[in-house]
Amino acid sequence: MKNKLRVALVGNPNTGKSTIFNALTGLNQKIGNFPGVTVDKKTGISKLPDGQFIEIVDLPGTYSLYPKSADETIVFEVLSNQNNPSYPDLVLIVADATNLKRNLLLYTQIADLGLPVIIALNMMDLAAKGNMEIDIDALAKRLNIPVIPLAARKIQGIEELKKAIQYHTKIPLQLPTIDVEVIAPELIKDISSYLAIENPYVALQIAHQHDHLKYLSKAQNEHIKALEIKYDFHSQKAQASETIARYNYINDILLDTVKYTSVALEENISNKIDHYLTHKFWGLIIFVGVLFAIFQSIFAWSEYPMLLIETVFVWLAEMGHQYLPEGALTNLLIDGVLAGLSGVMVFIPQIALLFAFISMLEDTGYMSRVTFMMDRLMRKVGLSGKSVVPLIGGLACAVPAIMSARTIESWKDRIITIMVTPLVSCSARLPIYTLLISLVVPKKMLLGFINLQGLAMMSLYLLSIITAVLVAWVMKLIIKSDLKSYFIMELPVYRMPRWNNVGITMYESVKTFVTEAGKVIVAVSIILWVLASYGPSNKFELIEKKYQTQEIIKGYSPEEINRLRASEKLENSYAGVLGKSIEPGIKPLGFDWKIGIALITSFAAREVFVGTMATLYSVDGDDTKMESVREKMAKATNPNTGEIVFTTATAFSLMIFYAFAMQCMSTMAVVYRETKNIKWPLIQFFYMLALAYAASFVVYQILK
Repeated sequence: MKNKLRVALVGNPNTGKSTIFNALTGLNQKIGNFPGVTVDKKTGISKLPDGQFIEIVDLPGTYSLYPKSADETIVFEVLSNQNNPSYPDLVLIVADATNLKRNLLLYTQIADLGLPVIIALNMMDLAAKGNMEIDIDALAKRLNIPVIPLAARKIQGIEELKKAIQYHTKIPLQLPTIDVEVIAPELIKDISSYLAIENPYVALQIAHQHDHLKYLSKAQNEHIKALEIKYDFHSQKAQASETIARYNYINDILLDTVKYTSVALEENISNKIDHYLTHKFWGLIIFVGVLFAIFQSIFAWSEYPMLLIETVFVWLAEMGHQYLPEGALTNLLIDGVLAGLSGVMVFIPQIALLFAFISMLEDTGYMSRVTFMMDRLMRKVGLSGKSVVPLIGGLACAVPAIMSARTIESWKDRIITIMVTPLVSCSARLPIYTLLISLVVPKKMLLGFINLQGLAMMSLYLLSIITAVLVAWVMKLIIKSDLKSYFIMELPVYRMPRWNNVGITMYESVKTFVTEAGKVIVAVSIILWVLASYGPSNKFELIEKKYQTQEIIKGYSPEEINRLRASEKLENSYAGVLGKSIEPGIKPLGFDWKIGIALITSFAAREVFVGTMATLYSVDGDDTKMESVREKMAKATNPNTGEIVFTTATAFSLMIFYAFAMQCMSTMAVVYRETKNIKWPLIQFFYMLALAYAASFVVYQILK
């Protein structure tokens, strides 16, 4: 890759850096890790107007070169070490035109590293609406670098940016923006001499960051510590002096290049809206109202598409039994693979809607407000405000949510966040909730507009968030640490969602759900069908002989005989033996042996629960009557008592169990990866299992 020009993309959070990266690289992207650390490395290939291909490295968003997290440490690590595989030939700094003063702080730091720089001045359309006048030519002349105006959300200015990159060799040598040597002259001189560094600002930054820099040896680190003591170097005081000098420089630049004719309109409107949406009382009420509207809509809008998908799969099963030759292969295909897939694919409309709503909340800027509001609550239970980001992200999937906890500086806060994030109900639980709610919660409307099923769904999600917070509070008392943390977040102005972005998010989420969950479901369905279709010894032969005896079948119709024979075979199959072995342990929760099998198989992925139910009830049924998994489960009865299996007590007990239990192998794997210690995923698994068992037991005993 070194034969290609390498461009580092750098910028503050919420400046549109990811949008510009996507616009430059399109689909030519890949995700990896920076060498030696578990921080995501996003790279892409872009084609310039002259046909040249360049490599673009998207560095983590940061407000300055002084890191506040593991992600932010990477920025200086890459930009200061010429031996780093991601070291750039050119730095592209993305700056928000509406907040130029703060964004130029990062520019001045990178410029003082001596790297060639281009500024991509994004959100120029918003600056114009806010009556800001930025003299681009004057700004470029004062900074002595190319400044390219952009409106990345509208794909405006991208070609001009590519042309500027194409002519990067004509960018003049960067001159220092401030005199950094006056901050700690003797220390900078000694570090420069010791490490053979020519740039004084690199030496100063090493004085600040040497404890975290991977490219320094232990001996070098110790020597720099000794120099700090020798020259009585105080990192915070030095940072303060530097920041003041930089803002003096920035103010001088902006005085001649930027004019404000009035208060920015969008910012003014956003502030007025925030008066209500971030209010300490009404803000939370509005948030609950938003959740209520989302889950009401998910149930209301997904009903007909779900019914259509169910009908298609039932029709496919009927056609399969009608036209395919009888035999084990046909049964495997229809009762195993097709049944397993049908039980999960039916929830595609709800998955798509959930991710569409999440995307809209993020795009409009409201999700940032939710994070800000929840920060107050997090503080009271002893967590960092940054813990809110993984918890909110857990609504979609716990795996990336846990990875996002890397931005939390405090070890204690990070560990607690990782330990409680899987309690937040993710999209994988949605099919289970939907299926069980549809069995026991009536399709009724309260007060003419409140859907009872949507209300039940929202209650489960709120319960998961409340439980995560309470468990975090308990862990705060158990896990000891003296480190303090803080929370800095910029609230972007409110904007209309980008509908193409919402559409892409829906497509990608459904695609991931179908491909990732689908592969697991097919594999589990095949294994499960084999286990449910065959049994130990000669039990199946004895059952066949039993139902050929006239005394046994007397008084039963052929359909009833087929159902009784299939039910007894399933109970005596390998799957039945497995389920029966754990049934005594789960019976107090209202679960039978079939549910027990589903609890085991769904550890591969929670969605597999529905596929398991579909496979088991397809094997244990009448081939002449094709029904959806919901219909089969609704009619399922206990052979000993004759009572319905999925009563209100059992269904809610099962929902609570899945709300709290760690039924996800991928989540455990990522917890191990992030903590580097097997004890944390094991503790997480057993405490969540104990919580799930206790809560399910209480719910079942109350409702039965």
